[in-house]
Amino acid sequence: MDITTLIVITIIVFIIAFAAFRLFDVKKKKKKLELERSARILPLYKKAESAAGLTAEDVLPFAQNLLTRYDTFLYLRELGELHLFPEEYHTLIKGAESSLAQWLEFPTELDACPDEIEYIKRVTIDLNGRGNFIHYEVFKYRVNPPHWATEYVWILGVVGPFFDDSKPYDFPAATFSRVSSTVDKVTPEEEVKWVHENIGMRR
Repeated sequence: MDITTLIVITIIVFIIAFAAFRLFDVKKKKKKLELERSARILPLYKKAESAAGLTAEDVLPFAQNLLTRYDTFLYLRELGELHLFPEEYHTLIKGAESSLAQWLEFPTELDACPDEIEYIKRVTIDLNGRGNFIHYEVFKYRVNPPHWATEYVWILGVVGPFFDDSKPYDFPAATFSRVSSTVDKVTPEEEVKWVHENIGMRR
């Protein structure tokens, strides 16, 4: 076996080993994140099982928190206690905001919750030119140092698609964000078009 062949084989083995390690690492982090999400609303589980039961005051801080809002809504819906969920957070926009924050937490994405997030606008697409509309909600977000994405300042995030009859906290199958899509380089309409064609239409 000549030296060139040996080098090629070594490189291939290294690439395979690295890919396997990366896959294992991502799965491990994803499992850890799922456990963390359950733990965040554990106080609600405990209070719901107590003699006193849940109150609107118990629920409020979990609805205010980006990372617990979505799961809190789903949990209360499962309990049949949605009347405890604050009206100000019972909107499609607030649900989409929480969904984006949770998506960004994944280790394959931002691997963090944004330090700041703001709603920009809704972008609507006519699917076939006959008034069959779908909607995407567009946000901008940023993170503070020492996170690696600090250099991008305000980044666009897209959540959707939603329909005219969509309800708050309906699952948005095409939530997505590209850190290179910053507000100074890409318009909300351009980013929604990309997400719709490359993510939404493939699901």
